[in-house]
Amino acid sequence: MRLRNIKGSREVIGASEYVIQNPEQWAGRWKEIFENENPIQIEIGMGKGQFLLELARQNPKINYVGIEKYSSVLLRAIEKQREVELPNLRFLRMEAEHITEVFAQGETAKIYLNFSDPWPKDRHAKRRLTSGEFLSRYDKILDKEGTVEFKTDNRALFDFSLESVQESGWKLLVCTYDLHKDEILMEGNVMTEYEERFSAIGNPIHKLIIRR
Repeated sequence: MRLRNIKGSREVIGASEYVIQNPEQWAGRWKEIFENENPIQIEIGMGKGQFLLELARQNPKINYVGIEKYSSVLLRAIEKQREVELPNLRFLRMEAEHITEVFAQGETAKIYLNFSDPWPKDRHAKRRLTSGEFLSRYDKILDKEGTVEFKTDNRALFDFSLESVQESGWKLLVCTYDLHKDEILMEGNVMTEYEERFSAIGNPIHKLIIRR
């Protein structure tokens, strides 16, 4: 369960050099923040940051932005970043619905979605990060060759996502229902906290990669 109420977490986030404040002011100008021309990749719903921190460590020539809406969860990522001080990693505390307000058209190269909230009730389908509504948002901020990578252990959500991809006219590049049994796809795979937990108890991990 996500922690949502740690006293003082919002104050720490507001003062952190690793969290971009008023991010809508930087739409189209993210390369100024990183002070280079390297591609920008984002993770929506990054949790405590394990996945993105490892990617940033492995790929210093790529800039990463982690998006998380829960202050107390983001606080954990900030604490980890303080220890390593990766120059190519920044965070945002915001709702994912607003990504088109903080990134300009074609400004991102890749979007990661890892173990997203399944929103199981039908009336909440539009809130799923792989819904047609969200794919439309990603379409606006990805560059021409940009991709979306999605991992989950939730079969119902994965099947829903495949339907959304087809209905939205995106191209399915990769699809597996058992990532950890695919030697090729597992090369370089970086696991999230949830991936480690679910795979340890035998849950198959599903993954897809799509492009417009």
